Amino acid sequence: MTEPLKIGLFVGREWSFPPAFIEEVNKRDDGVVAEFVNIGGTRMNEAVPYRVIIDRISHEVPYYRSYLKNAALQGVKVVNDPFMWSSDDKFFDASLADRLGVAHPKTVVLPNHSYVPGIVPNESLRNLTYPLDWYALVEYVGGFPVILKDAHGGGWQDVYVAHSMEELWHYYNQSGLLTMVLQEYITWDNYARVMCLGQSDIYVMKYKPGRHGAGRYFEDHDFSRELYDRIVRDSITLVEALGYDMNTVEFAIRDGIPYAIDFMNPAPDMDINSLGKKHFEWMVTHMADMCIRLAKSDASTGSRYVWYEKATNTRSR
Repeated sequence: MTEPLKIGLFVGREWSFPPAFIEEVNKRDDGVVAEFVNIGGTRMNEAVPYRVIIDRISHEVPYYRSYLKNAALQGVKVVNDPFMWSSDDKFFDASLADRLGVAHPKTVVLPNHSYVPGIVPNESLRNLTYPLDWYALVEYVGGFPVILKDAHGGGWQDVYVAHSMEELWHYYNQSGLLTMVLQEYITWDNYARVMCLGQSDIYVMKYKPGRHGAGRYFEDHDFSRELYDRIVRDSITLVEALGYDMNTVEFAIRDGIPYAIDFMNPAPDMDINSLGKKHFEWMVTHMADMCIRLAKSDASTGSRYVWYEKATNTRSR
């Protein structure tokens, strides 16, 4: 009897999506089973028993990220690519969106406010212009109000709205070792959050953003066909370029133009309490569809990288 292909799941505190996903995959009896990954100390070049691994927590548990990189070396398809996730940031995303022709708020990455011990400003930072021309930077992003936020952050943490230079300096002076971006403030009249699975399965939701879990999803959206089509097209453009198979893209809509303001969400919200039953069921069934399809394919995360090709060719000799 042929052993079933295995999908592994890394999770944190979330309680609704993981068991629903595992149940959905396993009840299909399709030659693929899903389960929680269970590890404790990983040897170098260790074999991995999974064909696909879904990662929803390694951004907060570094050991898991190391395990996932080794899994990619073994030919596993990791959702999402741990190497891309490690290198992604909001300034790179802004530059990428601009290069791809996707509307995005004007963005500037700023020098850090503080540095690790050992950095001597007048010796270690000779490449930095000082003082910064704050007025020119604010003018570039369209003037006040402006957004100041962590280039690597998420969940609306370390995000500030500054209405004056004094406020901007106040927030910047609190940023410590974080790398901050200065961004154009988009006064939006509508807002979309888009779940993107497998870089082609796009689910558009009307959304009202809020801090600390206070955002609200609407069961139905009110976007025109033209706006909806552009949101779908721009979402596909972004996730194809980034290589994410599980991501959300957020659009602040102003005067009919969707501005992609956040698309670094590789462990997106999949909680039934926030999404609601309709959206949650879509996430569960379509995640199962995607992961079963990937498990049965020859897809691998490492195939994007030279090191995987070198390692694979060496082993086959």
